[in-house]
Amino acid sequence: MDGESGDGRHTDISKRETLSREQIITTAIAFVDDNGFTALTMRRLGKELGVEAMSLYRYVNGREDLLEGIVNRMVAQLRPDGDELGPADGWQAYLQWLAHGVRALAREHPRVFPLIATRHPAAPWLRPPLRSLRVVEDFLTMLISRGFSDSRAVMAYRAFSSFLLGHLLLEVSTLGAETGPAEEPLDEGNSDVPNSDQKLDLEKFPHIQQLEEQLSEDHAAPEFERALEDLLDRLDREITE
Repeated sequence: MDGESGDGRHTDISKRETLSREQIITTAIAFVDDNGFTALTMRRLGKELGVEAMSLYRYVNGREDLLEGIVNRMVAQLRPDGDELGPADGWQAYLQWLAHGVRALAREHPRVFPLIATRHPAAPWLRPPLRSLRVVEDFLTMLISRGFSDSRAVMAYRAFSSFLLGHLLLEVSTLGAETGPAEEPLDEGNSDVPNSDQKLDLEKFPHIQQLEEQLSEDHAAPEFERALEDLLDRLDREITE
């Protein structure tokens, strides 16, 4: 039988040897697309890949790490490639590009998108769905280089992320996504909860490092009032035109 046992362990070993973290995350995204993120467990994912769940722990440190890998893969798409947005483009062009990019991601993966909204961010001031250090650094760099003051760039980040999250969570809910709080994850590998009680190295993100204190301030109440006033003003203009 060329070393193959009757229980198929040889087949499992050969598949395990071809595994990679990227392949596991790709398969996990497809699984969540079909079944929702609350259905995802290491055992079910192992079955999807044709291996025992224990084989996955060589590449992902339990379900928490797996979910974080899914979110990181999704958010990594939210960066301009090369000269896609040049110096001549205004800040409006960048925000339009980014908003449509997030919406396209949400509509392509409606069952994955709520993970971006519910996962613990690497810092309390990293707001979903723009919850990547690199994406936030891009955001601040783009706006500051186009005339925004530091404080106005921070305000724009807060307002823009709130707009995206509220609108897109509502939109994906109409596509069958689970938009409630994520269930308490199964501890299948004694994995650490990512992004908890860690000191971030911000050396490569100069704008975030410079504005960390402003980004950490809580302006939820005035931001809500300002957004509500803007909405009422817009509705008033609509009915008087």
